[in-house]
Formats: sequence, C-alpha cells, structure tokens
Amino acid sequence: MDGLGGGPKCGASWKRMSKETATKRAQATGRNLLDVPYGDGEGEKLDIYFPEAVSEALPFLVFFHGGYWQSGSKDSSAFMVSPLTAQGVAVVIAAYDIAPKGTLDQMVDQVTQSIVFVQKEYPGNQGIYLCGHSAGAHLAAMMLLANWTKRGVTPNLKGFFLVSGIYDLEPVMHTSENAPLLTTLEDAQRNSPQWRLKTSPAQPVDPACRVLVTVGQHDSPEFHRQSREFYQTLRRGGWKASFEELHDVDHFEILWNLTQKDYVLTQIILKTIFQES
Repeated sequence: MDGLGGGPKCGASWKRMSKETATKRAQATGRNLLDVPYGDGEGEKLDIYFPEAVSEALPFLVFFHGGYWQSGSKDSSAFMVSPLTAQGVAVVIAAYDIAPKGTLDQMVDQVTQSIVFVQKEYPGNQGIYLCGHSAGAHLAAMMLLANWTKRGVTPNLKGFFLVSGIYDLEPVMHTSENAPLLTTLEDAQRNSPQWRLKTSPAQPVDPACRVLVTVGQHDSPEFHRQSREFYQTLRRGGWKASFEELHDVDHFEILWNLTQKDYVLTQIILKTIFQES
C-alpha cells in the first residue's frame, strides 16, 4: 500500500491458507454459533466461539478483520480463537460489507450494530473487548466515538486492542488504493478517529476502559507514525491508553502470532481481560 505499506509479502498466501485452516478447525472443534445475523443486510453476520464452560457472565472479545476495507472475511479470521476460548473468553468474529459494496460510513455503522447486538444478546457479560487489525483496528477505534445513546444501549466496553491500525485516513486519499473507497476529504475526516478526537475530544464512557495501541517492529514508517500519534492523542484526551511496539514482527505476523498462547500479545490480551473481569 503506497506509503502505508503492509501489502502482501512472500509467504502471505501461505499464511492466508493457514488462517483458513485454523478457522475451519475452530469451527469444527469448538462450541460455536455461525452466521448469526446482527442486522438485516446479507453481509451483517457474525460467528461466536464459546469456551467449554458457557455462562451468561463471560468476557467477549469482538474481532474485526483487516484488508484495507476491501478484502478479508470473518470466514478466515477465527485463527486466534483457541488460545482465548481455552482461558474462558468468548470470541466474536464480525463481518462487514467491504468496498466497493460497502462505504466507510456503512462499515462503521455495521461494526456499531454488531457490538449493540452482542450487548443485547448477552447483557450479563463481564466486559466487551474490541480487537481489530489494520483497517479493522480503524473500525474498532471509531467505536471510541460512537453515539450509543442513539442506539438505545450502552455496551459494557472494557478495552480496545488496536493492532497495526490506520487512524488518519487523509493519507489514504493520496494512494492508489483509494478508488474503491471513494474517499473525499470530508469522508476521510469524518471517518478518522485521529482527526475527530483532536478536533472534538470524546470522553471515555468508562474511565477504566483500556486502549492498547500496538504496532510491529517491521511495520512501515507510516503505521508507526499513525500508531504513536493516535496513542498520544488518546492520552491527551484522558483515555487510559498504552502503546506497545512488538519485537521482530511485521504487519502480518503481529496478528498471525495470536495463534500461539504464549505470544506476547495473546498474553497482554488475556491479562487485560482478566484483570478487569
């Protein structure tokens, strides 16, 4: 991706196949509900993976895939499920309509709907934690600005895990990837959590809600810049934010390694969830 980097590298297709295999394994071996509608649209579905001991009072991690808002699917994104469900976390993989079918505004709306659905379906949850990678981290970060009053329910959001995300969309306008997104400056600003939090800061609904901004050591300079600046904006706005640069991983490995229970990010996620629960 021009400037942002993170395009396919050698071995990416093998990892994509492996993610699909790991997802199929999670679907075949665990307790789950697949293709659950959270809205009326054809693409508005989610998968829920439960731990062995299912109860109303579970923490839920909701994951949004990346793919530059133009590729990716929930059907190859459940590869990180097993290390989390093994420790008692329910994992939700949410789909959204990627471009050109979906617009950025529509994707943000769908992500919002999916979280409202989880809260209404499991009102006794021990916390909802949002996790997204790349474009998915952008969509998760937009939930810091969501108008929950308008939705009629305030989700029990306890944490955000933003992995190698894009928070300022203005640079996207100047890349070859922009055409399917049809991003004008107004579109970019409206859908940029960095711009919106700087121009009209939003206060955390829950002051204890944690926001972890992570980037891989070998991510491109633009991902590093955006991650650090977004972290700084969050801190200035009073959010309980932290920043981690993960050693010796690139834009893809930082996420793929969540298949490993001992991986540093897996452990950070689990420690954050169970410290709050």
